[in-house]
Amino acid sequence: MPSVPMSVSMPDSSLATAQSLLLAPAGLSLDQLSDTLGTLVRRGVAFADLYFEHHRSESWVLEEGIVKSGSFGIEAGVGVRAVNGEQTAFAYSGDIGRQSIIEAVNTVAAIGRMGQSAAVPMAARASGRPLYGAADPLASISDEAKIALLQETERIARARDPRVTQVVVNLAAEHVVMLVLRSDGVVAADLRPLVRLSVSAIVERDGRREQGRSGGGGRYGYERLDQAFLTRRAHEAVDMALLNLDARPAPAGVMPVVCGPGWPGVLLHEAVGHGLEGDFNRKGSSAFTGRIGERVAAPGVTVLDDGTLPDRRGSLTVDDEGTPTQATVLIEDGILKGYMQDTLNARLMGVAATGNGRRESYAHLPMPRMTNTYMLAGAHDPEEIIASVDNGIYAVNFGGGQVDITNGKFVFTMDEAWKIENGRLAYPVKGATLIGNGPDALTRVTMIGRDMRLDEGVGTCGKEGQSVPVGIGQPTLRIEGLTVGGTA
Repeated sequence: MPSVPMSVSMPDSSLATAQSLLLAPAGLSLDQLSDTLGTLVRRGVAFADLYFEHHRSESWVLEEGIVKSGSFGIEAGVGVRAVNGEQTAFAYSGDIGRQSIIEAVNTVAAIGRMGQSAAVPMAARASGRPLYGAADPLASISDEAKIALLQETERIARARDPRVTQVVVNLAAEHVVMLVLRSDGVVAADLRPLVRLSVSAIVERDGRREQGRSGGGGRYGYERLDQAFLTRRAHEAVDMALLNLDARPAPAGVMPVVCGPGWPGVLLHEAVGHGLEGDFNRKGSSAFTGRIGERVAAPGVTVLDDGTLPDRRGSLTVDDEGTPTQATVLIEDGILKGYMQDTLNARLMGVAATGNGRRESYAHLPMPRMTNTYMLAGAHDPEEIIASVDNGIYAVNFGGGQVDITNGKFVFTMDEAWKIENGRLAYPVKGATLIGNGPDALTRVTMIGRDMRLDEGVGTCGKEGQSVPVGIGQPTLRIEGLTVGGTA
């Protein structure tokens, strides 16, 4: 039975941890798994991989000064994938054992008899450099210290203003150990920490109640949530709620919109980012299909997806197929340069994988997904951009949104927004929505600020039922002729 020679592509410590946690308890070895992959190759499968994962997670919620809920979970399992042409077979098991893997392999091997039988040559990839620490954040501090973080955050929020009537604080962490082995010889492992703190504050004045939210985190331990971090999150949530106490009904109509830096990049993520994922373009269902080399945005608009930013929520040393992440230029000075690719879509489209193969867990298939997607800075001062607008909206913070990938149409709600009159922020508005078309909106960008900022580390992206952590960012932007839906 042929085996697959493995090319190890990760720090030795990551591989050792992955082997001891995922393989050793089941009596498995890399040599045995190499033989297993060889079985799939022998049965006519063009490409196959084994994805092992161990996932620890916890969540704490404090409300009204007490811990109202808490959860802790451990999941482990293996997913087996076989690919021939555009055909994919997939099986998974929550039992990491030799017999379970053999059964999964036998299930997916049938595709080798149904599809193409020629092997597809793929070159082994080099290791990505470590972008974050390997330590498990759940074990970084005691449970008592975690509760103290929750209580301190609530105390800071309530001390911010006497009109605060309710504070809810959520603290969450996870630690993922992954190991992937591929039929082209690649072996990759990664140890992935992730923490997040979220604050919601409700204020009341004269019978009117308003809410504000804030949050932040990244790929590190709880020890990074220091006093300054807690204060920033708590104050931001309270200040947003207080601002909304004075908010007036939002106007409606077509007008210029100034989007603030950082989190408003969710507009870029939803309205443009998904349309630049390889699978949608291979299938011809994206508004950007077949447009590489064409102008798709205004001059000065440069958009990247970059999974290599240290400690960022959307960053990965290697993606979930073992490909090192990279900084991929999607749009450069308004010209479409490429798409985000996993191994399957890259091979079918005749291009290189970009390290964007992501999956929610071992029980899911990988697909092209964003990591940290952002627009580069321009030359304008943010105050200059606001001053240039006679009548418009300044969107500081976005809430939820929806987008149609096929045509790029989007609808977003604004959690915090201001009416701009005669180049000044006149008053806050409430109930504003932003309606438009992503590809069209990019062509309407007329001013780009020099204040590019990434979000605080709260983004989660959904696609085809799978959720993964992501990062977003942008500078202040002036966009002409967007439709604002309001309540005025």
